[in-house]
Amino acid sequence: MAGGYGPVVLGVVLDRVDLRGVGDIAACLPRPEPVPEGSVTAVREIIEAVRADGDAALARYTEQFDGVVPSTWRIPPAEVAAARDRVDPSLRTALEAAADSIAEFHQGQASKEQTHSRQGISIRSWDQPVGRAGCYVPGGRAAYPSTVLMTALPARAAGVGEIALCVPPGPDGRVADVTLVAAAIAGVDEVYGVGGAQAIAAMAYGTESVGAVDVIVGPGNVYVAIAKQLVAGSVGVPAAFAGPSEVVVVVDGATPAEYAAVDLIVQAEHGPDGLAWLITWDAGAADAVTDAVADLLVDAPRSDDIAATFDRSGHVVLVDGPESAAEVVNFIAPEHLQVMTEAPEAVIDGIQNAGAIFRGPLAPASIGDYVAGPSHVLPTNGTARFAGALSVRDFTKPMHEISVDAEGLAAVGPHVAAIADAEGLDAHAQSIRLRGFGDGVQRGTNDE
Repeated sequence: MAGGYGPVVLGVVLDRVDLRGVGDIAACLPRPEPVPEGSVTAVREIIEAVRADGDAALARYTEQFDGVVPSTWRIPPAEVAAARDRVDPSLRTALEAAADSIAEFHQGQASKEQTHSRQGISIRSWDQPVGRAGCYVPGGRAAYPSTVLMTALPARAAGVGEIALCVPPGPDGRVADVTLVAAAIAGVDEVYGVGGAQAIAAMAYGTESVGAVDVIVGPGNVYVAIAKQLVAGSVGVPAAFAGPSEVVVVVDGATPAEYAAVDLIVQAEHGPDGLAWLITWDAGAADAVTDAVADLLVDAPRSDDIAATFDRSGHVVLVDGPESAAEVVNFIAPEHLQVMTEAPEAVIDGIQNAGAIFRGPLAPASIGDYVAGPSHVLPTNGTARFAGALSVRDFTKPMHEISVDAEGLAAVGPHVAAIADAEGLDAHAQSIRLRGFGDGVQRGTNDE
């Protein structure tokens, strides 16, 4: 990766935190800033306006935030199809190859129907896909066709009936051709040129033009992430907070410093709200990586965003060894974790909290961003403590069918009645006794 990125003052943009010899590591680590209450209030107002005013509110907010008002919210299917001829064939081939990998991985996640029988009770279990899913993809001044694939293809593998896509329009009021091509490849049914919190509200509650969905997925800025949290309960939303990008890179000097440096820059270039940490127990490696960041940050197209991210949440953390490194990682619970050490398992075996782990010098997070297979929609803002990557399961709900024969009701009926009596739920107990099985004595049924 020669050339490419610009001089910066490393003492300013990458703070160094020395945790060697420290007992309570968590107490010494910088803590993430809470979501500002003002942002929550602003997003709530947008959602309420869209619920009340529908398309008119979409027009107001799209003009306010994107500077345009599209002539129609839904992109005509003919325009989606025509975009194919306007995209370079090599890029189409790359998107199709990525789609094949993503689809194959997620098809392997699809569960099979299961049955269970015990004492005359038969249970059939399956994962029922939702009827309609909404995928949110960032856009506007940049296009992210990979996120179209990473959201829509898991939905398709789950068996979702209809897939709608919302993406912010560009400065010319159009959705990028490459985004439309990705939508066609992924089998998206509807594409809407609307973004931000207003798009989340439209998918959650519906407008004159945008049909409501059952589940909303996809990453976005902090306002999009807040919007998804606020509409959760009215619509299905994965537990993960899919917000600004994060990476933690663990090194020990066994890998070229430029690898770690560029991988920090990769996530930092997404924008100033991200997170980029380097963890090492080798002070020489820390110096080498920070120097490499300075060398690579020359003429970066997004140098301002990168510098802002490093200045706000870029850290070099010195620890005592692999176990301490894992402790720091678990505290942060990052979206992406890259481990490039001589013995990566010494770190990875201690990891409990990370959205995705990339092992070794030849597995940069960029591989996961585009072609590895698992969705790159990952938990951020510490939610990797309890959530993981977007998957087929996010588009399904477990369902059960229970059937009972006389033997089964005779076996469990008295237990049901006894527990219901203890809870004071007389009708529950009566529903068993009326069938003749609530006291351990079978009195007969109509199904003999």
